[in-house]
Amino acid sequence: MTLVGYSGHGFVVAEAAFLSGLQLTGYIELRKSVLNPFDLKYLGNEMDDDFDEWETDKNYILGIGSNEVRKRIADYILSKKRKLLNVIHPTSSISKTCIMGFGNFISKNVSINPLAKVGDLCIVNTGAIVEHECVIGDAVHIAPGAVLAGNVRVGDLSFIGANAVIKQGVRIGKNVVIGAGSVVLKDIEDHQKIVGNPGRII
Repeated sequence: MTLVGYSGHGFVVAEAAFLSGLQLTGYIELRKSVLNPFDLKYLGNEMDDDFDEWETDKNYILGIGSNEVRKRIADYILSKKRKLLNVIHPTSSISKTCIMGFGNFISKNVSINPLAKVGDLCIVNTGAIVEHECVIGDAVHIAPGAVLAGNVRVGDLSFIGANAVIKQGVRIGKNVVIGAGSVVLKDIEDHQKIVGNPGRII
C-alpha cells in the first residue's frame, strides 16, 4: 500500500502502519521528502500528468494532518476507484462495538469506548479519549490528549485541540475549531472558534 503525505503527521502514520504489520511500498507527495526515516520509495505527485501509480492495484493510507487537504486528496483518490484503509496503532483500545468508517488514523494510546461512531478520514491522535456513544463526523481531527465525554457529537471537518475537554452530551457543529486546553460546556454552532475555560467564541 501507499502512504499519502510524508512529513510530520505522515511519519507518525507510517510508524503506526509498520507496527500494525502493514506493508508500505512507498509514498506520494508534492515533492521528494528530505527526511525519509522509514526508507520509503518516492512514487511521485498524484496530481502530475505522468503519475502512473493509478495503473497499479494498490490501497492507500492518509498521512495528511489538515482536515481540508486530507478530505480533498481523499476525494481525488476515491475518484480513481482506490481504497483508503484505516491505520490503528496497536497500543490503542477500541471497543468491539465501535463503528468506524474508512481512511482513519487512530494513534498511540487512544481509547474509543462502547457504541462510539467514527466517520471517514478522521484523526484521533495520541492519548485522546472518545467516550461511550460519541458520534464523530467525517474528516475530523481530535488532537493529542483531548477528551470527549459520553454522547458528544462532532460535525464534519471540525478540529478539537490538544487536551481540550468536551462535556457529556455537547453538540459540536461542522468546521468548528476548539483551541488547545479549552473546556466546552455547551453546544457550538457550525464554523465557530472556541478557546478558554469555560470555552468562549472568538
